[in-house]
Amino acid sequence: MRVGFVGLGSMGRPMAGALLRARHEVIAWNRTPGRAEALRGEGAAVAATPAEAARAGVAISMLADDAAADAATGGPDGIRAGLPQGGVHVSMSTLAPDTIERLARDHAAAGQALIAAPVFGRPEAAAAAKLFVVAAGPRDAVDRVRPLLDAMGQRTFLLGEEPAQASLVKLAGNFMLTAAIEALAESLALVEKAGIDRAAFLEVLTETLFAAPAYRTYGRVLLEDRFSPPGFRLPLGAKDNRLWLAAGERHAVPLPLASLVRDRMLAALARGWGDLDWSSFGRIAAEDAALPRRSTTLAERGP
Repeated sequence: MRVGFVGLGSMGRPMAGALLRARHEVIAWNRTPGRAEALRGEGAAVAATPAEAARAGVAISMLADDAAADAATGGPDGIRAGLPQGGVHVSMSTLAPDTIERLARDHAAAGQALIAAPVFGRPEAAAAAKLFVVAAGPRDAVDRVRPLLDAMGQRTFLLGEEPAQASLVKLAGNFMLTAAIEALAESLALVEKAGIDRAAFLEVLTETLFAAPAYRTYGRVLLEDRFSPPGFRLPLGAKDNRLWLAAGERHAVPLPLASLVRDRMLAALARGWGDLDWSSFGRIAAEDAALPRRSTTLAERGP
């Protein structure tokens, strides 16, 4: 299938690579042209604008935030301008439900379809085509792009025809990951202060009641203070937390745990950890307990 791919960051680059390995024809665009040029050697064509990439008839976007999505979608050089009538835009970014609703209306007015298809998984899962895709949008459009989704992930979950529903589910999943990180961080701090071997404690957890990827992955990251290179940078995690809190306010649902996570993330950003993994906010629990750092990466950043 011929597809435009817009956004080649830490997730988009391996996702586009998975499409190429599955023998799809990829026309790539990135704000920093060098990232797109790097894909040329793998068989991708390079577009000068998002509009040019979108002329393929199907365009996938994987962008950092709502502002980047708006910039790449709108205007004379944007995805919407390049998509033909009947074209499909697959937004795989983590965006606000309000933004997804607005983009869906704008595409519909242009005779196009928007699918929201955010993913669960870190860059290594993207490189292995092992992402979990959560998709919502017009069913005929979803069926049309299903081979692309299947090429990038190990399973696609269909949530209905309202694209914003996929966005909200993705934000919920990210919030639950941050809750797991905070619970792990607090628990590790206490057992260490009590003289219990942290690695043995984590093995007990992950081999019994908490044998889940979230606890295994982030438990090991916290155990080793291994926050660099980041799989998902802290400012992006803070952005998702803000979007989740805004959704709670919109629907009149209090989210007290999300508010705690917000404060932890702000404290981590205030320490200069903005280029570290989002799980670095879990280190705050250890610092509150006056426990020593294990990471030279953190030590270099001061308090």
